[in-house]
Amino acid sequence: MRGPLPDFPWDRLDPDKQRAAAHPDGIVDLSVGTPVDPTPEVVREALCAAADAPGYPTTHGIPALREAAVGYLDRRFGITGLEAAAVLPTIGSKEFVAWLPSTLGLGVGDVVVVPETAYPTYAVGGQLAGCTVVPADSTMALGPETPALVWLNSPSNPTGRILPVEHLAKVVAWARERGVTVVSDECYLEFGWDARPVSVLHPDVCGGSHQGLLAVQSLSKRSNLAGYRAGFVVGDPVLIDRLLGVRKHAGMMVPRPVQQAMVAALDDDAHVDAQRERYAARREVLRRAFEGARFRIDHSEGSLYLWATRDEPCWDTVRWCADRGILVTPGDFYGAAGVRHVRVAFTATDERVAAAATRLEATRDPA
Repeated sequence: MRGPLPDFPWDRLDPDKQRAAAHPDGIVDLSVGTPVDPTPEVVREALCAAADAPGYPTTHGIPALREAAVGYLDRRFGITGLEAAAVLPTIGSKEFVAWLPSTLGLGVGDVVVVPETAYPTYAVGGQLAGCTVVPADSTMALGPETPALVWLNSPSNPTGRILPVEHLAKVVAWARERGVTVVSDECYLEFGWDARPVSVLHPDVCGGSHQGLLAVQSLSKRSNLAGYRAGFVVGDPVLIDRLLGVRKHAGMMVPRPVQQAMVAALDDDAHVDAQRERYAARREVLRRAFEGARFRIDHSEGSLYLWATRDEPCWDTVRWCADRGILVTPGDFYGAAGVRHVRVAFTATDERVAAAATRLEATRDPA
């Protein structure tokens, strides 16, 4: 039996949110990576055109969606050898992350490895299944213990760290020697800034075989579709078939109009490139402003976050920022290794990003 789940972390930020909201110019919320820019017109048109959908959708998704996903991954990331049958739509990526260990039939006695500093839902998914959750940034740290599942996340939430090809390949080789499933959360794969992210399914990582591997993809950030709950998982056909069988029984189906919107989003690269440029500009403004306010930025090579520190307890930094009307996320939400960092999202509007920069610049020592 699983133990009690932790409280939802962001509820603990409410007092600091109120504190930041009291700023005369209003709050700048950099705490949650929620898209704020418009959903692309091509996607909205596809959704509306498919609005007459009286019948149930299929769990496996329409062929056009699975084919669009294969084409997108080949075109953008050089992932070859995928078959459309090895793509499975998900209701966003969070539900998939949370229920994956249970869906794979894991439970008491099974070990799930999560990154040492990580999105909390990886651990929650293990807990929901009754598994033992072990944080580890290196499979070498596990010793003789053989887990059932290993989570990877590159670019990382919250740190923005990008794992090099060599590291990913070593994890895959280690896991295959032991029959361990590797699942890579790649929802920020479009957002590499100081390094180029590589999928666990790329031939340089997996040797051209997807056996034992799954990659989780999301359209929330790349296409401003967080409200659509649109994601998919792709990889080992045997694992996909196992997941499909369970998800059919559970009624985990992406609505047909959303599937059509996903096809349009996956087939169009122009809106992704435009959104990437927006985030790059916001990242540069915030990075300069936080560094000018005597923060140090660690990792942050990719994703939509800066991993920032003032070399003090993270909640002290949260309150320092809140006093200036800026809300950031304490690093301890992501594990004990984050206790002296905060996560800064650059998903706010240009106007709010500029407001944050102005407030931070006011803290600089006079020349």
